[in-house]
Amino acid sequence: MILDGKKVAAEIYEELKNNISKLEKKPTLWVILVWENPASLKYIAQKKKWAEYIGMWFKLCQLDSTISEDTLIIKIREWNSDNNISGYLVQLPLPKEFNVLKIIEYIAPEKDIDGFHPINQWKLMIWDSSGSIPCTPAGIMHLLQSQNIELRGKEITIVWRSNIVWKPLALLLINAWATVTSCNSSTKNLKLHTKIADIVIVAAWYPHLIGANDISDECIVIDVWFNFMDWKIMGDCDFEEIHTQWNLITPVPWWVGPMTVAMLMKNTYNSYINHL
Repeated sequence: MILDGKKVAAEIYEELKNNISKLEKKPTLWVILVWENPASLKYIAQKKKWAEYIGMWFKLCQLDSTISEDTLIIKIREWNSDNNISGYLVQLPLPKEFNVLKIIEYIAPEKDIDGFHPINQWKLMIWDSSGSIPCTPAGIMHLLQSQNIELRGKEITIVWRSNIVWKPLALLLINAWATVTSCNSSTKNLKLHTKIADIVIVAAWYPHLIGANDISDECIVIDVWFNFMDWKIMGDCDFEEIHTQWNLITPVPWWVGPMTVAMLMKNTYNSYINHL
């Protein structure tokens, strides 16, 4: 059975569109792009499309690829103090010579709609809900909650390893009173952990890593990433094998992705309202 992220994202957009239509001044979302990475341009196009659909102002600030790190920091300080910008993000990845963590730390936490700033991450750690939550983890949580899936007491296995998704997601699930097991490419006997899980969340960049025999009959599967193999797009989970059972599963691609963009719009709206 399909866990429909597109449908839930559409509901978020309609709610935001209705709320924004009642505002005298519209929220403004800025995206900072330092170099023309083809994948980044595709992501930005989605952000622009949905920001304009719900009634936000959208601006792409494209900087020359020769810009220095110090100059970018100067501009970030200007954007932090610009009251016309509700929230903004620096599109990742940045050129290799940039210190990404340093750049993120200069972004004002209240305008950090990606939720990557250390203060926003720290708030998540201490169960403080006032900060921005990274969009993919927030989207996964919203998707589960939209289906009235109870997380308290659930066994949840995450197959992942990243600062911007894996750690915040684990914290959100822990805060929801779930029992969380974190796995990665070095985990011995992965099936041992996935087979007992009520929910499996995976983004290992490994096609068909999880099959029907690796999970229980009622396990919910959140497949976040996609892989190209033999000119086909494949998930980390074997969708064709799993979805014919009773398992709820997100198809790949573009079913968790829409939730990520929708939560970015929600973070921008919340940033604007908090500024008021």
